[in-house]
Amino acid sequence: MARLSQTIQPQDEPAPPRTLTYASSNPYELQFGYSRAVRKGQYIFVSGTTSIDPEETGHVRHPDSAYLQVVVIFKEIINAIERLRGSKEDVVRVRMFVTEQGDTEAVGRALKESLGDVRPAATMIVGSRFVDKDMKVEIEADAVVLV
Repeated sequence: MARLSQTIQPQDEPAPPRTLTYASSNPYELQFGYSRAVRKGQYIFVSGTTSIDPEETGHVRHPDSAYLQVVVIFKEIINAIERLRGSKEDVVRVRMFVTEQGDTEAVGRALKESLGDVRPAATMIVGSRFVDKDMKVEIEADAVVLV
């Protein structure tokens, strides 16, 4: 009687998603030990971003304008996402922390202008305090890159 022999091959297991990080020149990243953005698989998480000017002075840009701070913030957020091979169209959620109730309309307007038709899920929390008194707004963003 002949015996049939079967060789069992281990199944190829998918490799775990790689972690990619992006660091900007914001001084707080090194001081506190975090990344501007992290990508794990298809997900990108952007840390709380403010309008710090790390290239020139390290001070807050536009200390008197929440609107202009948000414009700067979204440029940095979009840059971080693009550096991790995503795009602004991949943004699915933003969290906006604002110091003053009177700035909420300007913050919302800058969000709409910066992201256009993307229309992510969004939260705006008023009454925050930040590490620098000139910071009026801090924003976090999450993106999902579908391949």
